[in-house]
Amino acid sequence: MSICMLTSQFPPNSAGTGNYVHNISRKLVQKGHHVTVITRGSFKNIERQIVHGINVFRVPFIPIYPFHVSIHGLFVNELVKKLEPQLNIVHSHIPFPPPVKTSLPSVTTVHTPMRTHARHYEETDLSAIAEKLQSTFCYRMEREIINRSDLITTVSHTVPFELSEYGVNPDDVVVIGNGVNEETFKPGEGNRNNSQYRYVLYSGRLGFGKGLFDLIKCAEKLCAAQPDLKFILAGDGPLRARLEEDASALGLQKNIIFLGRVDEDRLVPLYQNATVFVLPSHYEGLPTVLLEAMACGVPPVATAISGNSEVISSRVNGILVPTKDPDMLAAGISDLLSDENLREEMGDAARRTIEESYTLERVCQNLLSCYNQVLQHSS
Repeated sequence: MSICMLTSQFPPNSAGTGNYVHNISRKLVQKGHHVTVITRGSFKNIERQIVHGINVFRVPFIPIYPFHVSIHGLFVNELVKKLEPQLNIVHSHIPFPPPVKTSLPSVTTVHTPMRTHARHYEETDLSAIAEKLQSTFCYRMEREIINRSDLITTVSHTVPFELSEYGVNPDDVVVIGNGVNEETFKPGEGNRNNSQYRYVLYSGRLGFGKGLFDLIKCAEKLCAAQPDLKFILAGDGPLRARLEEDASALGLQKNIIFLGRVDEDRLVPLYQNATVFVLPSHYEGLPTVLLEAMACGVPPVATAISGNSEVISSRVNGILVPTKDPDMLAAGISDLLSDENLREEMGDAARRTIEESYTLERVCQNLLSCYNQVLQHSS
């Protein structure tokens, strides 16, 4: 099968959706399928490369907001038209891909509907307000993509209901889930119970809606009682400078370590050696970083929202806390920091959860079933 993936993100400059597309594309290639990824590039001409057997086209992207997606779409549509004779199916990943006109069967995976996601942004400055306003343009494009698709899929069981305001019947949406490569993300011979290495890890985008201002307040509370405790933030994004300023203003510049973007080779040992993983988001679909941490046997503390609650049974394989509550976030982390047996029990249960329900192989099989369904219906 020859599959074309359309995504706004793809490694190395990528977050959750881009990493998902990379992981599932790599798995499909290993199974003998041909995968072409079309994603954003620079101002230059189309750049083509092979990444883990995936044919990647980086198409010109001009950041003229709020028209950037439409302008990018002109280049994407032109390329898709040229590639159509070589393709069997087109698979778009929301958020932020441009609508594409094609005669080929099409599938769309909605990771997070932008309209829902934007409601959870912290209105901290003008850039946050601008991103919220941008969701109006995104909504129109997302509706166009959805209306043109032969099949809608999602990663989470809550997203189908969020799509009802897009005119979608939740019963018509197929949940294919999210997953990780459990052979790469696995427990290591780490030092998480050695006090010299004790740290709380956050991995992900440093952006709006991730609850990172709550995390800074939580860190202030915990570090006051445990001055040697470290918080490591692996990732980058528009809020990094602001978060660094807030940490410095609180005297936490030695406690909160900003690593920036981290590749997989560095990320795996960060998970393996972490004492606790934290995900304080105000909204998520089904976050890959949570699955990666759990696959590595790290007990997570996460907010009780959508996808997180699908994966975590509180006090069994992790701890769920309310959103926008730094005190409860700190209490959950403190419970794990103070109890080695609890960490081990929850870490082991977290790993079993991934092995049983959230492997990349499982997602790949679900997706191939969707492709075959659409191809059979169109033939």
